[in-house]
Amino acid sequence: MSKLNLNEATIAEARALAKAIAEDTQSFVERHTTVTVERTICRLLGIDGVNEDQVPLPNVVVDHLKEKNGLATGISFYLANAIIQTGKTPQEIAEAIDKGEMDLTTLPVASYEEIRKTINPLAEAAVAKIKENRSVREDYLQRFGDKEGPYLYLIVATGNIYEDITQAKAAARQGADVIAVIRTTGQSLLDYVPHGATTEGFGGTVATQENFRLMRAALDEVGEELGRYIRLCNYCSGLCMPEIAAMGAIERLDVMLNDALYGILFRDINMKRTMIDQYFSRMINGYAGVIINTGEDNYLTTADAFEEAHTVLASQFINEQFALMAGLPEEQMGLGHAFEMDPDLPNAFVYELAQAQMAREIFPEAPLKYMPPTKFKTGDIFKGQVQDTLFNIVTIMTGQKIHLLGMISEAIHTPYMSERAISIDNASYIFRTMADLGEEITFKEDGMIQTRAKDVLADATSILKEIEREGLFETLAQGKFAGIKRGMDRGKGLDGVVQKDTNYFNPFINLFLGRGE
Repeated sequence: MSKLNLNEATIAEARALAKAIAEDTQSFVERHTTVTVERTICRLLGIDGVNEDQVPLPNVVVDHLKEKNGLATGISFYLANAIIQTGKTPQEIAEAIDKGEMDLTTLPVASYEEIRKTINPLAEAAVAKIKENRSVREDYLQRFGDKEGPYLYLIVATGNIYEDITQAKAAARQGADVIAVIRTTGQSLLDYVPHGATTEGFGGTVATQENFRLMRAALDEVGEELGRYIRLCNYCSGLCMPEIAAMGAIERLDVMLNDALYGILFRDINMKRTMIDQYFSRMINGYAGVIINTGEDNYLTTADAFEEAHTVLASQFINEQFALMAGLPEEQMGLGHAFEMDPDLPNAFVYELAQAQMAREIFPEAPLKYMPPTKFKTGDIFKGQVQDTLFNIVTIMTGQKIHLLGMISEAIHTPYMSERAISIDNASYIFRTMADLGEEITFKEDGMIQTRAKDVLADATSILKEIEREGLFETLAQGKFAGIKRGMDRGKGLDGVVQKDTNYFNPFINLFLGRGE
């Protein structure tokens, strides 16, 4: 039941505007591919490992094809043809290319029909493996049950995967439901995915498939001990967005940071590259049953949370539509927002409550990701504990689902395990003693909370009208999100964008979207 009396027609209008914005952008996306999308296809088809220079073999293959001006036709075409002509596996073909023994573009070319017939069983086998992993997760949840109420989401970030495992197990035993392994600083700007287990990182741990495998096994082990399924989260944003999504699907990650706009705004990754990559990455996440986390909370680190609240809502509408286009259902959309208003603002808590309730009512099926106060944490741990407590209260009152726990040591250092325990105790106390408070409360008709939510919705609809008129790319160039301007033909990774030719195909698109040939 709505507590805000939001105008349903206005919500529908905002959604329709966001859909039009997404469709306009999607017309560009579907005409192009990127080096990352093609490397993802290589990984899904079984190409893995690095050469003696530590260059990943998917990069070797795709860079080879790009140098030969063949990328517009797509790696699927050339790999299938090489299989037909040589009888080698995709891995063997990659190794031959690396040794200089094969040129994909000089082999005799089989018929298009034979090429499709060759590649499809390999793609189907890869998709079947992802489906099997999804079934394993579902079996765990069937056996252990799933948690009612908010998931307690905790971060590990030592830089060493083995130390991360120690901390992750401790966090799970303390009560964490989701473990997020923070990625090492700057990895989003690497145009390749490092290989193997890693023990050094700055501000986080390198995201590699082996690190995913090790952490997944560790959380399954502690989950068996506790009789709970512990979800694993990592990041598939940045220049390798769909590659990391594929690796996560193969190793059964459960949650992925995956925003359509974050890399553009906060990492200066080219907007064309990002929009193409997010489409394929979300397709993979959707099929794998992975909950995506979007990054609207980050807007509030550079823009005022009170004045720019409508941009958060507008972005949530847009992220929702891009996700739906990629076949990702609402139940897997962890749309992001945050408790980031200035604590010196009169009635800041009231406005935070209005914003969170509004998100809950507009996106009723989404497992919303709610972020804790960080911008106005000062290092005063006592005040910080109060700020986190207020944040916890909003979560339970408004039915947020993915609850990233605030830390008393925010703005001081990377949290100790004992500080995580304090945060879990705080949240658990609030969630237990206020479990049904939200159901007991209604808001004053046309009072401060209802008025605030209606104003934010109206402003979001207004900016969506502007974006629909001008186009998403131009809007990003003007700096309407997070106050950050990005050029359409600037930023990192633009040289990895390629327009498809008439023979291009990607066998995974129809498989992930459940469409026939």
